[in-house]
Amino acid sequence: MFEFDINHTDGHARHGVLTTPHGPVATPAFMPVGTAGTVKGVTPTQLRATGAQMILGNTYHLQLRPTADVVRELGGLHRFTGWDGPMLTDSGGFQVFSLGKIRKIDDGGVEFQSHIDGATMRLDPRIATDVQNKLGADVIMAFDDCPPLPCEADRVEIAVMRTIRWAAECKEAHARTDQALFGIVQGGLDLRLREHCATQLAKIGFDGYAIGGLSVGESHDEMVEVLRPVVPMLPADRPRYLMGVGMPRDIVAAVAAGVDMFDCVLPTRNGRNSQAFTATGQLKMRNEKHRLDDSPLEAGCDCEACKFASRGYIRHLFNSGEMLGPTLTSIHNLRFYQRFLSRIRELIREDRLATIVNEYPIAAMPHAASDSE
Repeated sequence: MFEFDINHTDGHARHGVLTTPHGPVATPAFMPVGTAGTVKGVTPTQLRATGAQMILGNTYHLQLRPTADVVRELGGLHRFTGWDGPMLTDSGGFQVFSLGKIRKIDDGGVEFQSHIDGATMRLDPRIATDVQNKLGADVIMAFDDCPPLPCEADRVEIAVMRTIRWAAECKEAHARTDQALFGIVQGGLDLRLREHCATQLAKIGFDGYAIGGLSVGESHDEMVEVLRPVVPMLPADRPRYLMGVGMPRDIVAAVAAGVDMFDCVLPTRNGRNSQAFTATGQLKMRNEKHRLDDSPLEAGCDCEACKFASRGYIRHLFNSGEMLGPTLTSIHNLRFYQRFLSRIRELIREDRLATIVNEYPIAAMPHAASDSE
């Protein structure tokens, strides 16, 4: 049911196709994040129109509500959400990092205090795998220990040892042949630990490999210093997934290092906060400069928002508190990312990936500078 074929390379950059039970995914690919079973503010039809191929859900949040048992009873995650394309679920390992104040971790797993009602919920390798088996996404992730950066060396080493051990337990617990299981490489900024984790995971054997524990406090340069040596350590015939990374400059650097898959909340989070991505930077749509601007968010964009809505109208929607403003800007941002990745794939096929910054100056910007700067 799963195949990964590399069709062309440009240096370490790869263009390929990941085949899943719910359809193919052209890579490099960007996956919008639907944490609780929805990409915020857009319908599945609107999401498909942006060019999204594969979306992501989250084990921790879906297990809190409505629970994996409810999702299974309602036909599994695809039917439950109305998205009929490929899906991936994170294991909840990222919440080990992001919810550090309301969780307790030990060598067996993690106990969370629900951010909703304070109830206790435990995740460990077997529970996280069972929950994902019930949810039914095409790709599921091994449960891992994701430490923050910067971090004490002994804490990173403990996280790596746990991640390797937990990965083996996840593989043993995995009960469905129609779901691919990806292992996650941890190790912070320590290349020795990264290499050890990658080597051990490859020995266990997974359908794909992710690089976790980045975009958690390190700089762009530090991220690149990890990716360049670590990505080639991963099996070349399996997809490589950089988790939680979405700034255009980071994506280009990771693609150049050999990464195939990405996810991030930026398109919709920034969209809800009135920030629109364009090839030349981000626009802040509440700014006075847009009040009388009759142009679309981005010239040449074919998204639903740019077909009819002016910058002046979108600014009005935000300043009037109308929910259509965040929806239109999110749709535009989602389409921006799919157009950006589509162009990256085209340039890889033409052996010209390095020229992406000529068409997308935002891909060279340290923090995607906005129009207020």
